[in-house]
Order: sequence, then C-alpha cells, then structure tokens
Amino acid sequence: MSDTIKRRVVEFFDAHPHQALKSRQVARRLGIRDEETFQTLRTVLHSMVDEKVLSHTRGKGYFRRPPANKKGSSSAVIPERGFQQGTLTIFKQGHGIVSVDGDRHNEIYIGPKFLGTGMSGDTVEVALFAAHKKHPKNKDERREGEIVSVLLRANSEIVGTLEQSKNFFFVIPDDNTVPRDIYIPQDKVNGARPGDKVVVKFESWESDLLNPEGAIVEIIGRAGEVSAEITSVIKAFHLPNSFPHEVEEYVRKIPERIPEEEIALRTDLRSLVCFTIDPFDAKDFDDAISIEQFDGETFRLGVHIADVSAYVKENTPLDAEAYKRGTSVYLANQVVPMLPEKLSNNVCSLNPRVDRLAYTCFMDISAQGKVIAYSIEKSVINSKRRFTYEEVEKILDSGEGDFVRELSQVWSLASTLRKKRMKSGSVDFDTREAKFRYDTSGKPIAIIVKERLKSHQLVEECMLMANQTVAKHIGMSKQVKNILPFMYRVHNAPDMEKLRELALFVQKFGYALNVSSSVSSKALQKLLNDVKGTPEENVITEVALRSMAKAVYSEKNIGHYGLGFDYYTHFTSPIRRYPDLIVHRMLEEYARGMAPARRKHYISRLPEMGRWSSERERVAMEAERASVKVMQAEYMKQHMGDEFDGIISGVTHFGIFIEINELLVEGMLHVRNIDDDYYIHNEKQYSLVGQRHGRAFRLGDPIRVRVMRVDVENREIDFAYVPEAASKAKKKKKQKHT
Repeated sequence: MSDTIKRRVVEFFDAHPHQALKSRQVARRLGIRDEETFQTLRTVLHSMVDEKVLSHTRGKGYFRRPPANKKGSSSAVIPERGFQQGTLTIFKQGHGIVSVDGDRHNEIYIGPKFLGTGMSGDTVEVALFAAHKKHPKNKDERREGEIVSVLLRANSEIVGTLEQSKNFFFVIPDDNTVPRDIYIPQDKVNGARPGDKVVVKFESWESDLLNPEGAIVEIIGRAGEVSAEITSVIKAFHLPNSFPHEVEEYVRKIPERIPEEEIALRTDLRSLVCFTIDPFDAKDFDDAISIEQFDGETFRLGVHIADVSAYVKENTPLDAEAYKRGTSVYLANQVVPMLPEKLSNNVCSLNPRVDRLAYTCFMDISAQGKVIAYSIEKSVINSKRRFTYEEVEKILDSGEGDFVRELSQVWSLASTLRKKRMKSGSVDFDTREAKFRYDTSGKPIAIIVKERLKSHQLVEECMLMANQTVAKHIGMSKQVKNILPFMYRVHNAPDMEKLRELALFVQKFGYALNVSSSVSSKALQKLLNDVKGTPEENVITEVALRSMAKAVYSEKNIGHYGLGFDYYTHFTSPIRRYPDLIVHRMLEEYARGMAPARRKHYISRLPEMGRWSSERERVAMEAERASVKVMQAEYMKQHMGDEFDGIISGVTHFGIFIEINELLVEGMLHVRNIDDDYYIHNEKQYSLVGQRHGRAFRLGDPIRVRVMRVDVENREIDFAYVPEAASKAKKKKKQKHT
C-alpha cells in the first residue's frame, strides 16, 4: 500500500509543484480519511524527505523539492524564499491577481489552474514561480505564482440560488468568480426550497478537487423576483442594511436644534439668499449656492456645504460606521446611506427654511472665470428654496420664476467657467443614464433616459470650482516646509496601450485619435465632440471611458487628468462620501493650526484611508450597476417578442452585444441564433462575418432585434435577429391593418 500512496503523492506534487501542505492537508487532497492509511501516508512523506524527493519546513509543510540543474541550482520556486502574502482578486475570465501590501504595482498573476481554494478578497499565501514571464502587452516582467493556502477568508457568506440533484442540495453562486457550486448537507438546508435565493454561510473548502460546503442561514425570496434580486445585490456586495445599536443610540442623543453658542462661533449667513438644486426624489441635500454681483464683471459665488463634521466626531461609533461604509450606495430603487436617516435627511441636510451648520467657500470670480479672492469658513445658513433640476431648467428657459435673477447670474457664471475648463483640457464624458418609473408593487414600468440639462451643468461647475479652490488652498499653501498632508481626488493619465486600442477602435467608425507620442485631454475631448449626436456616441463614449485610468483618493497629488486640474479634492458631499468628511476636518484643523502630532497622524493614516475610500467607491458603483441590470431585465420581461432598434455595442466569437437605443438596455444576440449563415469572428475588424454570403455584423452598426429570452436572476437578455426585409414586411402589414 505504501508504494501506491507514494506514487499518488508524487503525482500530486508533480501536478502542484508550488504548493506546500501539511500532512493532514495532503491526506485530504488524496481523499485519505481513515487513520490507518493516514499513518502510512505520514511514513511515506518522511521517507520522501529522506530521499530528497520532498522538502519539509515546520511552518509550510511538505513541498516538491526542485530538480537541480547542471550547476546544482534550480529554476523552480524555492518555497522558503518564494512565498508572499496578499489580497486575491479573481476576474470573470478565470484568472486572479494577488496584490501585495495593497500596491497595484506589486502584483502576482495567478492562472486559473493555480487558484486553489482562493476566492476574491481572500488574504492568501502564494508560491512564486521562479521563471518570470513577460507580460504580452508591455513586455515587462510579470510575476506569477500559485496559491498554496488561504490565510483569511474575506467573506463568510455567499448569495446564490438553491438547487437539488437526485441525492443532494447545492447552491449556484450569483458571483461568477466563485468557481464551484456550494454543497449543502441535508440537515443544513434550513427550510429553503429549490429555486429560492439564499444566503449561504461558508463552512469549509479543504481542496480545489472538491466542492466547498456551507449552510443556508437566510432565505431571501424566490429567485427571479425583483425584490429578491435587489436584496441579493445588497447581500452579494455585503452592503449593511441597518445601523448597529450603539450607532443608533449615539445618533438619538444628537440634538436637532443648533445651540446658540455654536452659532456664535460661526459666520452668520442666515439672511443670505441661497438655495439647493437636486433631483426631484432627493432626500439629502449636501450643497447650497448663493451669488452676489459686485459690479458688471465680478461675482461672489458661495458654495455652502453641510457641515457633517460638526456631528460625526472622530473616535465615535458613528464615525467608525461611516468610515466602514465609506459612501452611500444609490441602487436603482433604494439608497443604502453612509449616515443614519436622522443626520442624512434631517440634521445635516440643508433643508429649506431651517437653520443649518455649513462649511462655506466664497469665491470672487472675474468675467474671465478667474478666482481673484476666496475664503473658507464655518457658517450657519438658511436655504430659501429647494429646487429640482427641472424647475431650474424651466426658469432659465422662460426667464420667470423664483430667484430668476440669481439663477440667471449663476448660469452665466457657470457657462464662463465651463468654457474656460474645456479650453484648458477638461474631458467631458456626457454619458447617458437610465432612470426607472415603478408601479405600486415596485416593478419598473418605464425606463427614462436622463437628459443632461443646463441646471445639471450649473451645479456641476459650482461644485468643481469649490473643490478645486479648496485643494489649491492646501496644496499651494506657503506654510513652512510647504508640505501639508491632505486627501486629494486624483486621476492619472491613460495607459498608452489602451489609448492605441481606442484609436484603432474609433478608426472603424471613421474617427481619428492621434497617439503618435502622447494624447492630450484636448484630443480626447475633440473626439467626444466629433461623435456627439451620432448613433455610435454612446458606444464610443463607453469605450473611451474604459480606456481611462480610474479616479481615486490619494494623499499624493498628481493632478486630475480628466478635469485638467493640477489640484482637486472632494469637499462638496460629506453626507454621502467619507473623504469629503476627512477634508472638512483637516480644513478646520489647519485653520486652527494643526498640531505636529495630528500632522503625523494624517501622514500615517491618509494612504490607507485613501485606498479604503477608493475601494468602497468601486463596490458602490458595481452594486449600483448590478441593481440597474436587475431592473432592466425585469422591465424587458414585459416586452417578450417585441422588436427594437439598437446598435452593436460589442462583438465576440460567441455573439454580439446590442444596446437598445431609447432604453440603454444591453443584451446578447448569440451567434447560434443567426441561422442564415456560418459566422466567424474577425477580431481586428470588430465584426462577425458570414462565410457564404459575406454579411458582416460590425461594431457600431444599427440592427433590429426581437426580445426572445429574459433571465432576471442572471440579469441576461437574449435577442433574436430581425432581418431588414422581415422588419419592413412586418411594419407594412401593421400599417395595412390600421
């Protein structure tokens, strides 16, 4: 028996040459469960170490001893020296990346076969491959490795759909980066039925040769039902659905009335005419605007921001929870707030005709859009009007309505600021956004493409100017040593390889983007201007956005490429973004005179705070996008069999992605459902080409499709192709009947 076990051990370590396992782990991998065989395995492992087939260390366990080359050295990994720890991210394509010390420049590539039992977010140990491979794009050395152990699970719960085979239950995870279904023992189904959307508590996953095991701890609802699917989004992204008791108790004690002694410490602006402009369904109001004209050319723009820092104090349960959440998450039909409702919708919110604490940035701006003077001060304000964007748009168009003079002045100033910003190289990604109208049961009955109004641009320019002014206030300070820690909002220049791909992409549509040396933001903006109003505008804008680096929070100021600003921060939304709250606190401390100990505190803490805030922002965006896809699929269920005009937004070997023009809904036309020819994917031409008749489906082409399948649970929409002749015949027949 020992010879058989030895052969199996050799086969296993030959297949996993970079794993280090303890004897019990080896036994589990080999399916050895009885104690007698395990003791034989231990004897075999000891003998293989003596024979120098395996090596062994107390901390790591057993691992394959690398074969020596002619000089006695090895090209394989040496585990004692080749282990690193980091955080694993798994991608939809099946591979993973381990980020060491949170540094994106210190990453290890993990091939699909070498993920072991790791899952996205886990802290893992990686055995490095000694022979580094060149990255296919940038030709730099790329470190690769194999996960040998999971040190810390990121998530103890997984969302999925319960199914049943003949002999056992299992859950299919919603997260397609989880590579295996989860086995559920009969006694841990806990009342769930096949077809239920459930939350599974992860219990064990000993080997990548076996399925993980778990227990059902919550039944969300029936898979495919819109309420269950939105709840599953909340659960899948681990968004908190309630505040801890200690936070609720802390908030309950916060007074709603502002103490007179607090007002006495601030600039009293309660008589100033200021107003808020927000979506019609908004409940939290971060910012108010005021305008004063000194002469024919100079305006004083006031941007008044809710002073959340007056209520959310450091080292309190409320602050800890706000930091943990990082941001409010705006799902398709609900909000997961950063702060409890008493603060976000009442005490901190700049509601009309009530006194509120604020942080005010006054800017004196010339006719040319230059800030010639500014002040940043704690204040108390009283908003005179709560406007919606649509109300302001109507007033600007008609020249009539409440505060028409002030609104017209702000619009005039905002127009000047926008022209100056665009001239300086700011890139304006005017992406369209879908909103939903719901029936009384919460199901979507209409999709409205949100139009970008003058009122949106008005508010945007005011906020951009305030954020830039605050960042310059600290970043350009003349204080001693001239280095003040601060939280910036930064945006790096795009990767040249991605820009070259973008240039090739837009060339297919007849547009040009010069990437001979470097691409200025002005060149990108010219491209966006050229495609404005065309059928392919949305597709090209989306691809251009993907080619850009992601804006993040950082203590290191590298400027903001997309906006064309040398200094930029986030100051204007502290009710819904934690970095803005950090900025408010630091502004106050600098105004008082920041103590050396506090400066050291920020120097040490800001890097991690920036990374965490950027990560929470990413999670929020992904959750919001997932919730929109749920609602889009639910809406399209009502249109089974209906025809729509769309544009080809993506081409792959298995089919084409199509975006419905008037709905911004994307679905798939599988190549198997185009039965008039045999189609081949031409990757360079972004097309599917028929081999017999030569018909091509190209990126950006208009197309008519019929809705043939909708899967709300998987957020998938499948289309059938409607040939032009059939579409015309159907329209003609319909006209004849009418």
